[in-house]
Amino acid sequence: MDFSPFFRQYEELLKTADSVFEKVKHDCPNCVTCKTGCSDCCYALFDLTLVEALYINHHFNEKFSGTKKENLITKANVADRQIYKIKRQAYKELEAGKNENDILEQVAHERIRCPLLDENNLCELYEHRPITCRFYGVPTSIGGKGYTCGLSSFDKGKKYPTVNLDMIHRKLYDISAQLADSIGSKYTQLSEMIVPISMSIVTVYNETFLGCADEKEVEQPESNNKNGKDRVLNQAGDKNG
Repeated sequence: MDFSPFFRQYEELLKTADSVFEKVKHDCPNCVTCKTGCSDCCYALFDLTLVEALYINHHFNEKFSGTKKENLITKANVADRQIYKIKRQAYKELEAGKNENDILEQVAHERIRCPLLDENNLCELYEHRPITCRFYGVPTSIGGKGYTCGLSSFDKGKKYPTVNLDMIHRKLYDISAQLADSIGSKYTQLSEMIVPISMSIVTVYNETFLGCADEKEVEQPESNNKNGKDRVLNQAGDKNG
């Protein structure tokens, strides 16, 4: 399967994200406090769309091998189990009648160390990091509500250039839908799948997993995930303000 046409579309979006970040940083130099070694965003809980997950998975497998890869997969499995517990608890609270917005706000403040964060607080896959990571540190909005990094110096109540993440997400889902359509997946909701970085690392995105394998092939997709692939609640948690 050749995902390169869709990866190129995604990379154009990444370039735009980087340009926007640099512009806000230039216009608000005293407010954007991002610097090498700062890893606050590396503990944020958020999910990746299909094209993002495949992109991270591709570059992870391309860059790492042997013991180094095994160690990173082990870290990813640990993080994935922690995320699973948080989402399962959130689902239980939703079933019990708790307000959904309150639950999402609570989940957004959970802290899970990214498996790609090394011992020097640097990203192991920095050049290919997700788009959410690239916007962290500048004002963003989701569903009309604004968010900023807790370590930034943006003053509450003041107006600043703000990234509309709803628009970004729509574009990501659009690219994912094109990708799913191109491979002829039997899973009608494949393009709507969202997973944390940890799962994107441990999953083997072969034809069986993506629903485009011959019917005679094995039904269960391979995975490095010791936790199984079932996820109770999927929610992009870009709300870290």
